[in-house]
Amino acid sequence: MNNFQVVITDCDHENIDIENNIFEQSQITYSLQNCKTEQDVIENGKGAAVFLNQYAPITDKVMEQLPELKLVIRYGVGVNNIDMEAATKHGVQVCNVPDYGMHEVADHALALMLALTRKITVMNEQVKNGGWNYQLSIPVFRHSEQTVGIIGLGRIGTAFAHKVHALGCKVVAYDLNRSESRKKNTPDFVEMIDFESLLAISDVISIHCPLETAKNLIDAAAMEKMKSTAYLINVSRGGIINEADLHQFLKDKRIAGAALDVFQEEPVGNDSPLLEHANFLCTPHMAWYSEQSAQELKRKVAEEAVRFIANEQVKYPVNQL
Repeated sequence: MNNFQVVITDCDHENIDIENNIFEQSQITYSLQNCKTEQDVIENGKGAAVFLNQYAPITDKVMEQLPELKLVIRYGVGVNNIDMEAATKHGVQVCNVPDYGMHEVADHALALMLALTRKITVMNEQVKNGGWNYQLSIPVFRHSEQTVGIIGLGRIGTAFAHKVHALGCKVVAYDLNRSESRKKNTPDFVEMIDFESLLAISDVISIHCPLETAKNLIDAAAMEKMKSTAYLINVSRGGIINEADLHQFLKDKRIAGAALDVFQEEPVGNDSPLLEHANFLCTPHMAWYSEQSAQELKRKVAEEAVRFIANEQVKYPVNQL
């Protein structure tokens, strides 16, 4: 049994200076671990009431064997590495930080969209290799005459909607979670449509929904309904797009291109067939990142832990106890 109130199960950030300063000010004891498996978490988490968690699995077995655990706070938005049903069963509050990097993620999706639709990377490569022929970029379409489809209209999806609307694009959306608050916050310029219609009419489809409700949502059957000139972007979670199906559709030129910041297995392997395609862009799960968002994430995670230990109401609950 340890004497730490907080255990940071795992964190691949350069340092935890921000967390350390906040915990020191509140006289909270903590330890930093490098857990990768549920057994690592069990062995290193004994006695702690609060976990700060990045990727380590928080399973039913973990919570069963650590009865002192009362709160898990994720470094990020998604909670797919946490057994939410088990957390509720064991009385463990789960929190995330849904608003720390929403503009960074939306900006990244926009950057990927523009790089694809304006053929930036393909033309850059051509010029660097001695070419000078814009005709190799054909076709390129005017953005103000394009329809952008957004899957998931939460904070990030809504931020992205505002950005593409500024380009003059028509914006349509399909939302798996049409809560009253989301309905109230939907911009007037966004047309809500069904999933099948979004696939059929969109020139660009950008994914902004959690894996928990959308695993394998974009598979061969979905891509079959897309335009052959359409682009697909995912800055949300790997596993929403079926990567084997995406490879086949890119290979057969049945869609115009795709860009992923997230993959089913990360880091993506050098042998992934997706990397073969000139019309495929990828980045290393970095859409969330800016210097400011990284600091904001660390601060908000630590502050949530302080609130809980002080018997105050948490700000970002995911499950209802």
